[in-house]
Amino acid sequence: MKLQLALDLVNIPEAIKVVREVEEYIDVVEIGTPVVINEGLRAVQEIKEAFPNLTVLADLKIMDAGAYEVMKASEAGANIITVLGATDDSTIKGAVEEAKKQGTKILVDMINVKDLAKRAYEVDGLGVDYICVHTGYDLQAAGETPFEQLQTIKRVVRNAKTAVAGGIKLNTLPEVVKAQPDLVIVGGGITGQDDKKAVAAKMQELIKQKSLT
Repeated sequence: MKLQLALDLVNIPEAIKVVREVEEYIDVVEIGTPVVINEGLRAVQEIKEAFPNLTVLADLKIMDAGAYEVMKASEAGANIITVLGATDDSTIKGAVEEAKKQGTKILVDMINVKDLAKRAYEVDGLGVDYICVHTGYDLQAAGETPFEQLQTIKRVVRNAKTAVAGGIKLNTLPEVVKAQPDLVIVGGGITGQDDKKAVAAKMQELIKQKSLT
């Protein structure tokens, strides 16, 4: 089980500052969609150059032109690239084929997929590396959490690794790790805290404990 830090509301210098603070306690750093929109794939490149030992995820949320966008993100230094589960199979297949050529991985984000079990089962057969349940900002504000969705995909996914994102904080992390996802994605639960390093250290400790049991 690995810990991914999602950077959503920062510019490149701020992103580097935050990652430097928690670097030893995270496994993956995510360049969030808002950062890519504001800064372009240069953000991916600069973070990878600053932290070559960390896995870098480019949250492109690809919906079309899968192969091309995966190629460009891979060239920028991304190790993992996101595609939306709501897109069609041909886009996901194109992304997977290009990722194999580039030596990168594909994470399919199931945000806003209505029949989660059915789509997760289908996507699992397309050769993707991760399938992620994700409660977006707007639904978090309405009180939704991704925990139940994680249980749903864990029942049907056989090939891909599983990931979970959406409002995870230190006090809700034990509930998440109990379901044994492969990747736990935390944004504001770390970046919004005063002592980011201490929170990240505690989260990594909880994840490691559960990975050993």
